[in-house]
Amino acid sequence: MFSLEFEIGAGEKDLWIAELWEHGSTGMVESDTADGGRRIRAFFGSAAGLLERFGALSPRLEVCAERDWVSVSRALWEPRLVGEKLFLVPEWRDDPAPAGRIRIGINPGLACGTGAHEATRLCLVALERYLLPGMTVLDIGTGGGILSVAASRLGAGRVIACDDDWEAVAIAAANFTRAGVAVDLLAGSVASLAARTADLVLCNIGPDAAASLAADTLRCLRPGGLCISSGFERADEARVRAAVAGQGGAILEALFENEWCALVYAAASGGDGNGPRASSSRTATSRISSSS
Repeated sequence: MFSLEFEIGAGEKDLWIAELWEHGSTGMVESDTADGGRRIRAFFGSAAGLLERFGALSPRLEVCAERDWVSVSRALWEPRLVGEKLFLVPEWRDDPAPAGRIRIGINPGLACGTGAHEATRLCLVALERYLLPGMTVLDIGTGGGILSVAASRLGAGRVIACDDDWEAVAIAAANFTRAGVAVDLLAGSVASLAARTADLVLCNIGPDAAASLAADTLRCLRPGGLCISSGFERADEARVRAAVAGQGGAILEALFENEWCALVYAAASGGDGNGPRASSSRTATSRISSSS
């Protein structure tokens, strides 16, 4: 048995964890670093190719005693309450949802978006607030599909999900089947979707994507529709705001958890005389507790 240990920035965690699982990790543990980053220790049955694949991270590779690292890793994943309505549970646990909560099973390690990351939780909280029954929801860069599952469970009339990563699409499809939800899943970019596709658009990818996709997210909104965008930190908030404003969007609310941010925005003019559902004359700010 071998362990590979390295430190990365908090914003890189989900991507590298997905890479570790893809490379055959049998389990991993995480901890905080003094500078706000994350320390990851991943376990493998073989050291073949590890330094070649992860050498850029200056990892420490060690031989370690045989243990059931799958059980060790799983023991660190606990059920999590998110927002006012959601209850996220690792798929290997059978914990029932508390009264008034919607149970969503998650599969840590398969693609991005498990609810463990602040950006995903911010999207889930905003989704609770703004999703109305019967809405059509578009999930751009769906990853593992957790936002699509939550939208369906929260009462969306139709959910459309897309991702340009074919492996993520396959994982999302399996997760949708496992969750028993109907999602129209597209392998491709949002650019291929028609205008005015959705009442609510979700985009939880990263700062560059949040900025570059502002035009497409607004294009896909129906009159009066809203977009929830996250995957970026406070340091990138101004850049994303500027990109949204530059495409004719109006920020309605900013949500924060630790250093992570989510923005809710609409078209400054809703077209057809229908403006956004909330006033764009000021920006609301919300802080989400990191314990939620």
